[in-house]
Amino acid sequence: MSASTNILVVGIGGQGVMTATEILAEAAIAIGHDAKKTEVAGMAQRGGVVSSHLRFGPRVLSPQITPGTADVLLGFESAEAMRWQHMLRPGGITLMNIARLVPPVVELGLFDYPADPLAEIRRHGNPVVAFDASRIAQELGDIRLGNTVMLGAIADHLPFPAETLLAGVLKRFQKKGEKLVDLNRRAFEAGRAAVAKEEAAA
Repeated sequence: MSASTNILVVGIGGQGVMTATEILAEAAIAIGHDAKKTEVAGMAQRGGVVSSHLRFGPRVLSPQITPGTADVLLGFESAEAMRWQHMLRPGGITLMNIARLVPPVVELGLFDYPADPLAEIRRHGNPVVAFDASRIAQELGDIRLGNTVMLGAIADHLPFPAETLLAGVLKRFQKKGEKLVDLNRRAFEAGRAAVAKEEAAA
């Protein structure tokens, strides 16, 4: 690869946006890429909005993704996926959780939550794959698995094998027992399958 891959991960504090970006960066580094990442968190611990930039390739000088150059937008939350559409390059893809997690700024009446984030995203014209990662996590028994579901979702939209990313995910849980490793493996594969199903139906 001569060019870098630019991935923007966005969501709400507590969803694991930064952890997901870290695992993606580690996977890229594991196969020899240079990787740079940066995060912007607004009251991340209190449910504020969070965005995380990741760039990797043979040589990366800056972690900052400029508007119109992101290859993949990984949206952990609907409205945030909508809000960051301007960052995608033409033909760049959005992979998004359709769950609505209302941030404090909306609850306080400072902003209105968009009526239909997915419809707004589709108006931009770039490919979008939407699925309910939160429901998948809940069906597996723990809403916190949403992070791993989302990593599974992006697995087949990376310039390296899905197995490389899965290995990075499972490494995080090795010390916590086989049960947790297996649960995260299932969450990863469920996210991957959800995206494949939506793309096949499109």
